[in-house]
Amino acid sequence: MRVLFFSAREYDRRSFSAAGGAHDCVFVEARLSAQTAALAAGYPAICTFVNDVLDAPALQRLAALGVRHVALRCAGFNQVDLRAAERCGIAIARVPAYSPHAVAEHAVGLILTLNRKFHRAYNRVRENNFLLDGLEGFDLYGKTVGVVGAGRIGAVFARIMLGFGCRVLVHDPLAQDGALRSAGAAFAALDEVLAMSDIVSLHCPLTPRSQHLINATSLARMKHGAMLINTSRGGLLDTPAVITALKSGQLGALGLDVYEQEGDLFFEDLSSTIVGDDVFQRLLTFPNVVITGHQAFFTQEALAAIASATLANLDDFEAGRPCANRLTAALLR
Repeated sequence: MRVLFFSAREYDRRSFSAAGGAHDCVFVEARLSAQTAALAAGYPAICTFVNDVLDAPALQRLAALGVRHVALRCAGFNQVDLRAAERCGIAIARVPAYSPHAVAEHAVGLILTLNRKFHRAYNRVRENNFLLDGLEGFDLYGKTVGVVGAGRIGAVFARIMLGFGCRVLVHDPLAQDGALRSAGAAFAALDEVLAMSDIVSLHCPLTPRSQHLINATSLARMKHGAMLINTSRGGLLDTPAVITALKSGQLGALGLDVYEQEGDLFFEDLSSTIVGDDVFQRLLTFPNVVITGHQAFFTQEALAAIASATLANLDDFEAGRPCANRLTAALLR
C-alpha cells in the first residue's frame, strides 16, 4: 500500500526503513493541514505526527482524494476530529505505547536539571565561572512527588521516583494500579496530590475534561514553591496562569517538553527568525524554567517501537482486519 508520511524527518526515514514492511512509504517534510492535504492525492493511506492537523476540513479534503486510512505515529490524538473522520469514512489508528521509559526518564531529567541547575552550571563552566552561588538544590530523597496519570508512562515515572526514596502520591480517576500501590505509591484525590507534593508531574492525556487541568485555581492549591513538570500535552496547562504563578513565587520551577501552541514552533529550526509567540518568549525569561522541544519520546527504542506498531496498523488496514489500535468517536463520550 502506498503511504505518504507527513512531517517526516531523517530519523523517521531511518526508523521505518529499518523496520522493513511491504508498504511503499514516501516521506515529505510538510505538515498536514487542509492546505497541504492535496499532497496525498493518489495515496490510500497517510501517516501523521503530533502537530499535523486532522480537523474536519483536512479530513474532508483527504476523503475527496481517496485517502481511507490514517496511521498516527504517536499516542496522543487530540489533534484529530474523530467524529469528522467517521463521517468521512477514514479509519484512524495510533501507537498507544512505544517506550514509556523514554518519556518517564525525560521527566526525571527535567526534575534533576531544574533542581541542581545543570543548565545554568553548564553555561557557567564554559565561561570559566566556577562559583556555586545560586546553584543550590535539594535532596530528592524524602520529598513528596505527585503523579497525575497512572498509565504506562506515569507508572514507570512513579517507580523511578520511588527508587530515589521519594514519597509518591498518584492521582488517576480511571486507574488504581495495585502493583504500583504494592511498590509503595499511594493514591489520592487531585487536590490532595497538589497540596502535598514538592514536585508534580503530569502524565495524562488531553481531553475536554483535562484541558487546562493546571489553572489559576489548581496552582493556588499547590504547595508554595513546588516544581511542575509536563511531558504529556501542552493543553493541560493554562500557560498565562502558570506565568503568573512563576512571577509570584507560588510555582518554584517549571519543566516542559510540550507547549499548548507548539504547532507553530516545535520540530522546526527558527533560529534565524523572530518568534512572535509572546507567551512562549515570556517563559524563556525565567531562570527556573527549562523547556525542551517535544523530545521526551526521542530514543532509539521508542523510534523502533513506533515504526513497528505503525506498520502493523497499516498491515491491518490493508488486509481489512480489525485493528486493535483503531480510534473511534466513542472514545470522546
